This record gives sequence, structure tokens and C-alpha cells, in this order.
Amino acid sequence: MAQKNETATLVLALLITLGLVGGGTVWLMRRSGAPLGGLLQPTSQKKSDSRSDLPPAVASQPGSKLQGFADVQNIPSGSFKYGGSTSWAPLRLTVDSAVQAARPEFQLRYLGPDSGSASSGSGIRMLINDRLAFAQSSRPILESEANKAEQQGKELKQIPVAIDGIAVAVNPGLNLPGLTLAQLKAIYTGQTTNWNQVGGPNLSITPYTRPTNSGGTVELFVEDVLGGQTFGPTVEFVSTTTQAIRKLAEDPGGVYFASAPEVVPQCTIKPLPLSRQGSSFIAPYQAPLVTSSQCPAQRNRLNTDGFQQGQYPLIRNLYVVIQQNGQAEEKAGEAYANFLLTEEGQNLIARAGFVRIR
Repeated sequence: MAQKNETATLVLALLITLGLVGGGTVWLMRRSGAPLGGLLQPTSQKKSDSRSDLPPAVASQPGSKLQGFADVQNIPSGSFKYGGSTSWAPLRLTVDSAVQAARPEFQLRYLGPDSGSASSGSGIRMLINDRLAFAQSSRPILESEANKAEQQGKELKQIPVAIDGIAVAVNPGLNLPGLTLAQLKAIYTGQTTNWNQVGGPNLSITPYTRPTNSGGTVELFVEDVLGGQTFGPTVEFVSTTTQAIRKLAEDPGGVYFASAPEVVPQCTIKPLPLSRQGSSFIAPYQAPLVTSSQCPAQRNRLNTDGFQQGQYPLIRNLYVVIQQNGQAEEKAGEAYANFLLTEEGQNLIARAGFVRIR
């Protein structure tokens, strides 16, 4: 009987000790601000919550940010070809020169397609055909592109690095509070042909767009706004955004869409607020609107809050697309994405007119 009592006493003492140690640990963690959930979370759940869309050098550092280009590791040495979306042109001018200056061992060479205009699609095709180390895209990888790569025994990966939007612009003289996506669809499919049908003046509408094979902006517009329908008979095709802006400045009834950084700061056109439905219009610019008479001393700037919070109805990501082959080309694409995801890179992205993704 005495032995049983001694055993019970030892077990009770052990339980009390464990309780005190556990309670003390929780108290210390609360004092230090350490998250309890992460430690108590099952290992399998932690893995499922990881950011698989970020490159390894960033995803392996949860909650932290690399400050500058000098902090990025695993940079391959050599010359690497890249290309793709024309929406990336401002970033190529702003970011790439800074990367080259900071990391001269990492040489970048832009390569356009042999025929046709550069676009997200042309860049991804060239990547699949081993002509590029990585591609720049203004839309996600299409299922057809992923299938084509798979047929060749290849696997693509997209890394989001910036936020962009599609802005709709009109002549500065057009008096219109905004458009819903349904109204925009009706205009570009030919169902609406006069501005008085959408609350504007009695004026014929001339919709402008670049060709359907010109890049990610048009592809996304056709998919997200037109629902896959073709452009109507009233649509006029232009080769570049520069040409379209000139036409809008001269055409009182013209309308055009393009990447927001290409449209919002322009002096000779007016970006329109948009709405998914109803009259709750969200402008692609920061209010109040800077008029043509105030420009270029002042220019409209992107509505960064509306883009980051998803309030503006036509937003998208910009992606670095790589081929996962374990070779230097994959490392080059991941390194380039890591440069853009540093604090220095995100600052340069904002300076180029796009919206930070982090």
C-alpha cells in the first residue's frame, strides 16, 4: 500500500511540474509576442499554407523582405535572354538598368519575336521553345500554353511581381461619370453605338483596340469583359497605344483601353471610372481628376489603394514566367523575380507607374 501511495505521489508531482513548465512557456511567448498558432499548428497544415507562387528565396523567408538587390542570393553568372509583354516596357527601362548596375555578373538581353509584335503570348512561346531564359507576362499562363509545354516534357511556373490594371479612356470633352462592365461589353460587341445609350451626349461611339493577337491586355479584355465574344463591327483596330491616344485626342466619341500606367498619366485623354455593376464607379486614378488644362504640370496618378484592395474592377498581376528545368535559365528567372520582390525592386515598380504587390 505504501508503494502505491509513493507511485501516485510521483505521478501527481510529475503532472504538476509539466503543467507549470507548459504554463510558463505560454506566458513567456505571450510576453515576447511570438505567435502561438504557428507552433501549435500541425506540420502538414503549415506546408499547405505556404506561398507556392513566390520564388524559393522569398518563400523561405516568411514575413521578411529583402531590402536591396545586393541581398538577393543564388544569382547565376552569364548573359540571359528575356522578352514578352509590351506592358512591361516601363519596367524594363526603370528596373533592368538598376539590376545591371548593382549585379554586373547578371547580364540581361531583351529579345523580341522574329515576326509580329511582342506580347505575353510571344514571350511564353519563345520560352517553351528554349529561346528565352524567362518571359515577362501581363496575364496568367493559359491552359493551352501549359499543355503545349507539358507535351514537350516541360513545366512552366509564373511568379507575380506587380499589380496592373486595364484603364478605359475617352476624349477629355466627353461628359460621362463612368461605365459599367456590361456597358463596356455592349460598346465593344457593337450593341451600343451612341453615348446617349449609356448616359452621355448624343454622339456616335468609336471603339478602338489593338488586334486580338497583340498581347495580354487585349486577351484579358476579351475574356473578362467580353466573355469570350468577338469585337463588333464598329471597332477600329490600331497598332499601338500611342496611335490610339492620338485618335482619342481628335475623336470626341472615341474610347480605348490599355494598361493603366500607359493611360492614366496622359494629358490629351481622360481615364474613365468603372463599375462591376450599378453606379458605384471606381476611378483608376487618385481623385480629384487632373484635367487636360492642368497637365503636364500635374498628372493623374494610379489609384494604388483601389488596385491593391481589389476595388477597381479590372486589375491583374504582372508575372515572371520560368521553365522549371533546374538549369541556369530557371535560376535566372527566379533571380529576376527576386530582384523585383525586394523593397528596392518594389519601389522601382511604383516609380515606373505600377502598383506594388507587397
